[in-house]
Amino acid sequence: MIRFCLLAFLLFQTITAWASKPLAAWWAKPDTLGMKYQQLTLTTPDHVHLAAWLVEPIAGAPDQHTTMVLAGSDYGNMSYQLGQAQVMAAAGYQVMLFDYRGFGHSEAFAIDPNRLYYPEFATDLRTAFAEVRRRLPHQRVGILGYSMGAILGAKVAATTKCDFLITDSYIANPQGLVVYYATKQKTVTLPLDASTYQSIPPKVKCPWLLITPTQDPRSSVADALAIAQATRRRQRRDVLAVKCDHLGAMDALTSDVYTQKISNFLAGKSIAEKS
Repeated sequence: MIRFCLLAFLLFQTITAWASKPLAAWWAKPDTLGMKYQQLTLTTPDHVHLAAWLVEPIAGAPDQHTTMVLAGSDYGNMSYQLGQAQVMAAAGYQVMLFDYRGFGHSEAFAIDPNRLYYPEFATDLRTAFAEVRRRLPHQRVGILGYSMGAILGAKVAATTKCDFLITDSYIANPQGLVVYYATKQKTVTLPLDASTYQSIPPKVKCPWLLITPTQDPRSSVADALAIAQATRRRQRRDVLAVKCDHLGAMDALTSDVYTQKISNFLAGKSIAEKS
């Protein structure tokens, strides 16, 4: 069953719409793939109802006493992150998955298919994070964000007390992404708050691991290194540069190495070497 989930992960992990493309139907649920979980309904401060799954560590895995709130990309819904959830659960982590508003089984929300992200999605992520904090006040809780979810993760970590932030294929320059796609005759639009996005990274105080593809012109190693080198006193930021394209790090490293790198980072060990 785990092998099936990992194969599905390899199928879905590189899907990104480069603008919001929500899907209503879940392709699977955690128990379909052998994972124990709780199905939750979350309510945001602006009274939107979100579907969520709290996935337990897999039986027999070493308990990390850590929950990762997984912020997915701009495509599909939370079921498309079940591969990441299974890999993290197999390493002993609990995982919170949730559908952004307008995605999956969460409440409807009007979405422009050309829009890279909505500020409301950060509200959804913050709500999922707060629910984990409420349920597990003595456990380490952080954010694991992929692509669009990495943008949202940084926004939330900059304004919320997180224990850690891990981003895979972080887009440090959304305006540059718009220009990049304009040269390819594709329209990508940004919300108004994107004009202040460059001020977000300095505000992230928690330890931050930037997993960065070396072959992705939209998520550059140079941007990640600049963020890491701007570290202030008592801040910790590491860059794991992986020879791959967007969201390809787990496939390139293998899931075991990928999770070991994350575990090393969370344990305070250096992972600075390029993979």
